[in-house]
Amino acid sequence: MDSVLYEAKEGYALVTLNRPDKLNSFTAEMHGRLAEALDRVQDEGQRALVLTGAGRGFCAGQDLGDRSFPTGEVPDLGATLDKSYNPLVRKIRALELPVICAVNGVAAGAGANVALACDIVLAARSAKFIQAFAKIGLVPDSGGTWSLPRLIGEARAKALAMTAQPLSAEQAADWGLIWQAVDDDELMPQAEALAAQFAAAPTKGLALTKQAIQAAATNDMDAQLDLERDLQRQAGRTRDYREGVAAFLEKRPPAFEGR
Repeated sequence: MDSVLYEAKEGYALVTLNRPDKLNSFTAEMHGRLAEALDRVQDEGQRALVLTGAGRGFCAGQDLGDRSFPTGEVPDLGATLDKSYNPLVRKIRALELPVICAVNGVAAGAGANVALACDIVLAARSAKFIQAFAKIGLVPDSGGTWSLPRLIGEARAKALAMTAQPLSAEQAADWGLIWQAVDDDELMPQAEALAAQFAAAPTKGLALTKQAIQAAATNDMDAQLDLERDLQRQAGRTRDYREGVAAFLEKRPPAFEGR
């Protein structure tokens, strides 16, 4: 059984982590499959992506059974981050299209932080987010120590990271950690409806918006104003901008091409 499933839809892709018997926990092989799927999304010219998990969970983080260390050997977990998790987070954030994460159950450890690396996170009401690293003496990774304080503030970030206390989907939405908590049976319909909406939208403009908002975390106001100028210049040269203006003046729905 493939550890990652890929399905091309009408203008968008559905990528599913597919190790349901292990709560879709990551192995080295699964990292490779997921990287291939994300490359395929871009190569095929898809205009949006939905990332979700099979079964009753989104992703439980690293599959600890996939690691083996000889007796007495000191593991280099930093090498694992360099090889697998850090490239994954960077690839998700660099995709020039909206990435929707549909969290269908538990999202723990790296699984939670990979979800937070996506642009828009929807979660089933039964889902939980757990910074499980503290339970085994590790530090939140996969961007967790970067995204958590920016999304919910230092006090809450420290508490979640140090206690490993589960956070419900509804509380995560109330705190601003994710976009929305939805009824379980509405999760995939709503995620795919949003992807279909993006698939008919001006993709280049959305990609530039994503780039600008991500840059704001490290830019000061002057640098951000300059970036907005540069990106707006690019957006103004797209075919979609011309189509959007023409459709507005002609009082008709726009037919965006994503270019």
